[in-house]
Amino acid sequence: MRSIATILTVGVLLVPISSAHGQATKHSFGFNAANISGFPSGAIFLTGGGAYDPSSGFLKTGGGFRCTADINQGPLAGCKAGEGIRWDSSEIVASIGFKCTGSAGEPLKNAVTDDNTIVMRADFYRQGDGVNESFTALMIVSAHDLDPVRPGTQNLWVQGVGCGEAIVNFR
Repeated sequence: MRSIATILTVGVLLVPISSAHGQATKHSFGFNAANISGFPSGAIFLTGGGAYDPSSGFLKTGGGFRCTADINQGPLAGCKAGEGIRWDSSEIVASIGFKCTGSAGEPLKNAVTDDNTIVMRADFYRQGDGVNESFTALMIVSAHDLDPVRPGTQNLWVQGVGCGEAIVNFR
């Protein structure tokens, strides 16, 4: 009788361990980019982070952003220097082709969501727009250089704005 009670007690204690091993791993990241640019006009400051799980589609991210120079092209067109307050994301994107400058002569590069890179659709907000996003654009944050041919490190990209160097941490 005592051995049955011991077996049941040990079995109950192991249930949380087995269910924890069955859960998908969430990845987390944080970043700070002082200057994202490269397209004909505009630049932004971007900071933030969050958690994601590509297998389940879980995504919870956000941070601050500000246009530091007027943007006249792409999804953030109309964002004036000094505008911008925050961003959040709406979906994980498996992979995307992108360019840091948008130049016709620039070769298309590819980024894939994995343990060290997140490709996502992000909503950007200006002060005064309340809970309604002002702009929606694709965004890449990576622990690795997205364009090793260009001088410096480009580990953050925003659609229609360009690439920039960011302090990035993934877990």
